[in-house]
Parts: sequence; structure tokens; C-alpha cells
Amino acid sequence: MKKTLTIGLIFSLIVLTTIIKNSTKKIDEELFTLKENISDLNLELDNMKLEFDYLSSAEKLINYQNLYFENKLTQKNINEIGIIDFTREKILTNDLKILDSKK
Repeated sequence: MKKTLTIGLIFSLIVLTTIIKNSTKKIDEELFTLKENISDLNLELDNMKLEFDYLSSAEKLINYQNLYFENKLTQKNINEIGIIDFTREKILTNDLKILDSKK
């Protein structure tokens, strides 16, 4: 009777340990996936903050131009900007078309 009880207890402990290890493994996999998603979202958030902080106003851009580029940058008229098409065998340039958003 004692042997049967001991064997039953050991077998139930083995089964219980297996169940706990499998559930812990599933939880670890879910945590890893969530951490990866969070790190991707944090990277995207950092990029958006950078874009907002440094490119949000013309005054900041002018200050950065003066600070880093001195007189290397020049102002262009928007009508002078063109589009370069590299998809064909020849390089084609087209004028930029500006749409009036007030219409």
C-alpha cells in the first residue's frame, strides 16, 4: 500500500511539474512577443518625437541651418522643384504640380 501511494504521489508530482512548465513556457513566449511589439512601437514613437521636435517649425529649421550648415543651403522657389523619374531607360524630369487645398 505504501509503495502504491508513493508511486502515485511521485507520478502526480511529475505530471503537475510538466503542466506548470508548459504553462510557464507559454507565458514566457507571450511576454517576449509583447516586449518585441513594445520595442517596435517605442522606436516608432521616438522617430515621431524626433520629427515633431526638430521639423515642426520653420524657425527651428532656420536655426539648425545657421548652426550646422552656415551658408551652404539656399532657398528655392517651390515652382523650381521638379520630379525625377528613374523608372524608364531615360531619366525624365517633370515639373511639380501643386494642388490648391483651399478648393
